[in-house]
Amino acid sequence: MQILVTGANGYTGRRVSAALSRAGHTVLGLTRDPSTARDLVAEEVTPVRGDLAQPGTWRDHLDGTDAVVHLVMDRTDPAGTDRALFAEIAAAGERDGRQRHLVYTTGISAYGRTGVALMDENTPGNPESPIGFRFALEGELAASGLAHTVVRPGFIYGGAATTSMTAQWFAAAEAGTPVFYGDVTKRWSWVHVDDLADAYVRILARPSAVDGEVFVVADDQRLTALEVQRVAVRAAGFTGEIRLEPAEAGGIMQVAADQDELVSSAKAHRLLGWRPRHVSFTDAAERHFLAWRAAR
Repeated sequence: MQILVTGANGYTGRRVSAALSRAGHTVLGLTRDPSTARDLVAEEVTPVRGDLAQPGTWRDHLDGTDAVVHLVMDRTDPAGTDRALFAEIAAAGERDGRQRHLVYTTGISAYGRTGVALMDENTPGNPESPIGFRFALEGELAASGLAHTVVRPGFIYGGAATTSMTAQWFAAAEAGTPVFYGDVTKRWSWVHVDDLADAYVRILARPSAVDGEVFVVADDQRLTALEVQRVAVRAAGFTGEIRLEPAEAGGIMQVAADQDELVSSAKAHRLLGWRPRHVSFTDAAERHFLAWRAAR
């Protein structure tokens, strides 16, 4: 299968692209600057130039493609860019009669405040969530007629951790200024980046069997976010106290995640045979810190 991966040169994109390549697929990694994508080449992924916000720069890469894995959110116009992606995949199918399977990535923070102790794929999102529009986009995709599967990852950690919350914690710990934003009792579900990559491999091993399905992908640990941060900053060598600030002080993403976000991945266990190999970030925090530091 030939697969186009958006955001391939990003944190999650690199690991997912590499995993798909190891699974035997031909992988095209969309990136603004292929010259910076040597890591992809080393994983037998072919970097291709394109800016997701400008379909004319990547439209031709859909030719010959069987699937698209969407792993990036355009911060300037997230809804508009994703709608353009849906439209381009549909147009490509009309041109050549080829059905392309879109694996569309959102995330558990899109749920917002639901009041549900353990959420799953059937839990309605709160439309007032700052990023609740991502669930609306899932609905538009479902109504579009495109072959697709939706993935809602938990908070991602491991490896380079570039855009992981853990990277922010490590960096702040090294600087001696760790801050926790928002509700100190909130709990989040997490997933190691390689376990997440395995879910994409499993989906694209039999895409027709999971057409139209939504999967929450996370491990089963239930620690508070503050407990996880404490472990992270200690791994980075910080021994002082973490300063507490309101979520608003941390920006929109902290506000979006300022609630319990615990999820069940029972459906992924059942339909994909997916199980996390990494039990919890806290099991090997020092190793995760060293990986982050080495990748900088």
